[in-house]
Amino acid sequence: MTEHATDTTTTTVFAARRIVTLEPGQPEATHVAVRDGRILAVGDQARMAAWGPFTLDERFADQVLLPGFVEGHCHLAEGGVWRDVYLGWHERRGPDGRVWPALRSMAAVVERLREADARMAAAGLGADVPLVGWGFDPIYFGGERMTVRTLDAVDESPTARPIVIVHANVHLLNANRTMLARAGIDEHIEVEGVGRLDDGTPDGELREPAAMYLVFKHIGPVGPMAPLSDGALRDFGRIACRAGVTTATDLVNKLTEADLARLEAYADDDDACRVRLLPAFQAFHGTHGAAAGADYVAGLHRRSRERLRYGLVKMMLDGSIQGYSARLRWPGYVNGAANGIWVTAPAQYEADFETYHRAGLTIHTHTNGDEASEAAIEAIERVLARCPRPGHRHTLQHGQMIDRAQFRRMAALGLHANLFPNHLWYWGDAHHDMTLGPDRAARMNACRSALDAGVTLAIHSDAPVTPLGPLFSVWCAVNRVTPAGRVLGAGERLTVDEALHAVTLGPAATLGLDGEIGSIAVGKRADFAVLAQDPRDVSPEALKDIAVHGTVLGGRCFAAG
Repeated sequence: MTEHATDTTTTTVFAARRIVTLEPGQPEATHVAVRDGRILAVGDQARMAAWGPFTLDERFADQVLLPGFVEGHCHLAEGGVWRDVYLGWHERRGPDGRVWPALRSMAAVVERLREADARMAAAGLGADVPLVGWGFDPIYFGGERMTVRTLDAVDESPTARPIVIVHANVHLLNANRTMLARAGIDEHIEVEGVGRLDDGTPDGELREPAAMYLVFKHIGPVGPMAPLSDGALRDFGRIACRAGVTTATDLVNKLTEADLARLEAYADDDDACRVRLLPAFQAFHGTHGAAAGADYVAGLHRRSRERLRYGLVKMMLDGSIQGYSARLRWPGYVNGAANGIWVTAPAQYEADFETYHRAGLTIHTHTNGDEASEAAIEAIERVLARCPRPGHRHTLQHGQMIDRAQFRRMAALGLHANLFPNHLWYWGDAHHDMTLGPDRAARMNACRSALDAGVTLAIHSDAPVTPLGPLFSVWCAVNRVTPAGRVLGAGERLTVDEALHAVTLGPAATLGLDGEIGSIAVGKRADFAVLAQDPRDVSPEALKDIAVHGTVLGGRCFAAG
């Protein structure tokens, strides 16, 4: 597909081999007319003439158009983490097209860090500049954890630079002895989440925000939590285009004035902006109290524009299942690990939730373990009893252990769910063998149960935790297969049509935008994903391999690359 802008002040008719609308009244078409960035008509070429003269654009004549994919839970860090060192178990493609090989041993992780350290030294970066890695997860290494002893192998000298390794789940990090010393983390510190060696000294693993902050207050947030940059926004847009995504969240953002300035400059740049953005205000461990935070976010509405919308709030209850920081109900972790961490105490969560709810804002809550989901449902039930608000669109994010009874309660409360089926591929075997056991692993990310209960359903990537890619999420939800070949909960599979809905209209509904995006219908934004094949025509196993040629955002065409 040739990349160039389309004049959005006149009528352009795009012809395609097939247009999949996701509208039951007209599920397929061959032509779509666009004017002023919106859809004017959908059907065959003859129908287009009803609106007068038009320019016929046949660049998609051999391709398939779907509604632009909507990523309802990801982070703009997907475009920024590549300035640091990737340390993942799975190979990963960066925004520049480079494929980073998988690291399948701790020795390989150390070697990649050594190489990065040598490059930094050769570039004249002194020992005070930290070496940052991301994407690491020790659960793949047969129970071996990274410790300060592991990182000693990168550089054992007294002048070793600080090293900080952010885990793939972004709920844990590792630090070397230099970094621990700089942060004042020693055997006397008493902060929840600081790991210990047998002798009681810190082992370098820090779990959840309170412990991780001990490092960040000295070097600033790094890796996936680093501040926005102009380059990261542009790279995120390129990745989104390559994945067919036209609307995406940044589902935790402090929304400082610097953040706002960058977001708004990007959204207003017709040449650079390839994706509509919805940043969510970080309403946990922030500098604002709930009342001040609610006033702040409510006041941002006036700064919203077509490609940038404010008004979402992100709250968090627990941590990560594979990081053993998620809160589980009985019988807990199958290997006997202690229950996880309350990132926000449930009573505080309820009080803060009510403040944001009464301000008319839309709240997205991180819950991974079923105890955390139960706490959220109970708190929201009490808040809605005190302050009913029909059509609130509050959503539980991840909700990986929500069961059928909990989904029924969510439906009664009008709560939406954005589940994480990518997890079944990336961590399903670990959950089966190490964290949850076979029974509960089989009901993780129970998409079928959510739909059966009448819950509005979205699915997501949580990029950069897993790569941005709605077709891969569709593949995961339809197949529910693990790298070992297990099918985890065949009864929770979605059909292809249901999974496509969960990456288009489903997340659009959780964001309050289903009247504007998510399907191809007259009056909606002219946002399309350009595919080589119709996902309904390929085998379930081939869904993730469908080529994405680019996107159309508000009538403007962008080629993947």
